[in-house]
This record gives sequence, C-alpha cells and structure tokens, in this order.
Amino acid sequence: MNALVLKLLAQRIALALLSLLVVSVIVFAITSVLPGDAAQEQLGQDATPEALTALRAQMGLDVPAPQRYVRWLGGLLRGDLGVSSTAQLPVAELIGSRLPNSLLLAAVTALFSVPIALSLGVAAAVWRGSWFDRAASTGAVAVVSVPEFLVATLAVLVFAVQLRWLPALSYVSDIESLGQLLRAFAMPVLTLCCVIIAQMMRMSRAAVIDQLEAPYIEMVRLKGASPLRIVLAHALPNAVGPIANAVALSLSYLLGGVIIVETIFNYPGIAKLMVDGVSQRDMPLVQACAMLFCAGYLILVTTADLFGIVTNPRLRHR
Repeated sequence: MNALVLKLLAQRIALALLSLLVVSVIVFAITSVLPGDAAQEQLGQDATPEALTALRAQMGLDVPAPQRYVRWLGGLLRGDLGVSSTAQLPVAELIGSRLPNSLLLAAVTALFSVPIALSLGVAAAVWRGSWFDRAASTGAVAVVSVPEFLVATLAVLVFAVQLRWLPALSYVSDIESLGQLLRAFAMPVLTLCCVIIAQMMRMSRAAVIDQLEAPYIEMVRLKGASPLRIVLAHALPNAVGPIANAVALSLSYLLGGVIIVETIFNYPGIAKLMVDGVSQRDMPLVQACAMLFCAGYLILVTTADLFGIVTNPRLRHR
C-alpha cells in the first residue's frame, strides 16, 4: 500500500469515529427529550415528591444535560454502560445475555442471503435484458417496496395460522435439535432475507454491469475470451469493491429490520431489549442499545469503504 491508500484509510477511520461521536450526541439528546420520567416510571404514580426527588438525584437526573452527557460518554469510553433503571442490573450484563441471540440471527440470515443474492445479481448482469433479468429485477423492486412488518405479518398468517407449519413466536432457549432450530429461525430469517436479497441483488447486478460495459472488457472480447472467462477472470475481480460495498450496505438493513422482526416474533435479542427499554423509560438501556446499533452500522459501512479503497487498482498503483 502506498501513502495515498494509507492516507485515505486513515481519513475514513477518523470520519467513522467522528460520526460515532456525533451520533452519541444525537442519541443522548433524543433520549433526554423523550416523554416520561424514569423515576416516576419506577416508583409509580403514587410516589411522593420527596421520593421522586431522591431517586432522581440517585439516578443523576438532577444535573444539567451537558454534564450528564459528559459523564455518560466517559462511561462508554471506559466500557461502563451504566445500570438499568428498571432491572437494577448492569446494562452490559443485560446486553451480553441478548447479544448472542441477535448475532446468531444475523449470521443465519447472512449465510442464506449473501450467496443467493450474489448469484442472482451476477446471473442477471450476465444475461441482462433477458426474461430472467426482467423477472429478477421486477421481483426485487416488488419485494423492496414491501416493508418488513408486512412481510412478517403475512408470514405469520400463512405459515403459522393457516398452514400451521411453523410457530408464530421464536423461542431459542429450548432448542434441542436441528429441526427445532430450523422451525425457530425459519420465519425471522425469511422475513429479513426478503428485503436483504432484493437490495443486494440489485446493487451487485449494477456493479457487475458497470464492469461488463467498461472498455477493457471489449478488448477481452476481441481477444476471443469466452463469456464465462470474461465474467469470472476480468469483471468480477474488478467488481469486488462495489460488491463488498453492496453486501455491507445490504447487511446494514439487518440493523433496522431486526427491530421489527424481533418485536413481531418475540425473539429475545438486542432489538427486543431496546423496545422494552423504551416502553419502560429505561434510558441507560436504550442509549446503550442505540449506540450499539449505530456502531454496528458504521463498522459495516466503513469496512466496505476501506475494502473498496484497498481493492481499487488505480489507487494501489498510483
């Protein structure tokens, strides 16, 4: 790697860290102006003013917002996520008990969606203009137009209510066999895969078509290379950066879709924990979960950006 590539990598990482700092300000500001009072929620409507004042002082709610933000940000940097105001347990402990479930759901979804989407995208690019390309593109646009909550609701109505093939709720604590694992993850993964596959297929198709229309591909055709060799040996290697960016951006939709999916299917993950925290006005828990989602999104996007820089031959050889 030359100096230009290293400089671009350092700039992207610094921009990601700056973005995370800005996000922390926004998250803290939004959670601070949410309606409701954590102390009132914890003590109930019959609490005396003296008890409310004492609990607010104990929770640190009696100090100005900038001071609370600095204290909260310092705790984040030290790895201290605070204490849940409702469960009276460390937020890190609550998140740690749910994080493996969300990571497992994301991993299973990526395991199915990435190969299918890339295969469909490359095939549609190679056979662009054909009936397969038109059918795949039309289907992708139709699926992207449908929100995740509607897909999840239809899946419950069809597979759980009408056909009774799958359970309406996903329980991961009592899984003892592969069949139970498939039944528990079938509908959440199906719901997430619908939108992710459609998004990833469209972006990977566009990346491969952009390479197939480049002037160097025309030179390869004039030399007599077969269509398979043109795609595998020339177009795909140069489309790795855009395809990686497409994969990362598509997987980032998991962070938004998983909130809806975990809520509808009662899946015990981070998103369900954050939704419960919002309903209980548990601000330390909500802030930590929101920062975790934002950090995950920034990591995916920044990784794709860095990969695109490293794999760009024009930058490597400049």
